[in-house]
Amino acid sequence: MPDAPIDLRSDTVTRPTAAMRAAMAAAPVGDDVFGDDPSVNALQERIASMLGKEAALFMPSGTQSNLAALMAHCGRGDEYLVGQQAHTYRYEAGGAAVLGSIQPQPLPNQPDGTVALADLEAAIKPDDAHFARTRLLALENTIGGLVLPMAYLDEAIALARRHGLATHLDGARLFNAAVALGGDPRVTARAIAGRFDSVSVCFSKGLGAPVGSALVGTRALIARAHRHRKILGGAMRQAGILAAAAEHALLNHVDRLSEDHENARRLAAGLEGLPGVSVAMPQTNIVFVDLVPDRAAGAVERLQAAGVLCTGQQRLRLVTHLDVDRRQVDTAVTILRAVL
Repeated sequence: MPDAPIDLRSDTVTRPTAAMRAAMAAAPVGDDVFGDDPSVNALQERIASMLGKEAALFMPSGTQSNLAALMAHCGRGDEYLVGQQAHTYRYEAGGAAVLGSIQPQPLPNQPDGTVALADLEAAIKPDDAHFARTRLLALENTIGGLVLPMAYLDEAIALARRHGLATHLDGARLFNAAVALGGDPRVTARAIAGRFDSVSVCFSKGLGAPVGSALVGTRALIARAHRHRKILGGAMRQAGILAAAAEHALLNHVDRLSEDHENARRLAAGLEGLPGVSVAMPQTNIVFVDLVPDRAAGAVERLQAAGVLCTGQQRLRLVTHLDVDRRQVDTAVTILRAVL
């Protein structure tokens, strides 16, 4: 058993690096509700510029960023189209319906993470008082660690435009998608974001900041989202300490995401050939391991006792990140093979 557990539950478990803590300690701050926190303003300007948008809004969480976006795009009784496996539909406590009075129209995700264009088109409601008004297409990239192809994004956005729909991207791991697609990840992230009316980006996942997300879009949309952030209780005061961590992550932790992807591939390769265990080669930093039923019973607990933390039941989810190096991945493989 390793000295400390190898935590593969999520890339949200990362801790600030020493350099990030120094940036947080040195951050100039003000009152962000009055709009005069210089570190928050600098972060918002940076992420908006990076992604080619007019404005940005710093939020405490990706869930709040997505919900504020949905509420900025849709009114009471409106509808958004979304994949059944998408975070905005499945893992955000029904916030759009509960707090926004927005109806989700969930559609099946294909094995590659996309939503079939035919399903999208068939779900758009006619302009009739019997139906909720279809206003928005919401996609996620990456979704379950899968990268949506650029060609698919073009086709889905074109379909939405033909029907007068706005578009939102849950880009919690946008930079993971950009790194996986190759080239300069900042240029690629901007190209992905440029296809959508609004994009949410998390700083607290692979980028390694302790807290925070940003919503980017037009000034008009961000102004509406700003009001919704207040309604949702997300206005913060001297938030520059957190914004400084996020800006440090943007400056220093984007390119290194390729290390997480390589570690995920190394982890997956190390588990190949185990009887009763099936593992798919990951595209980014998330590895899924499928177990036959007799191997699945108590697997998470046995792994925890042996020094590896993960989530799941019959399908285990293991996520590489800033706080897991190659040596720890190799140790995790040894433990996983022994336990499974």
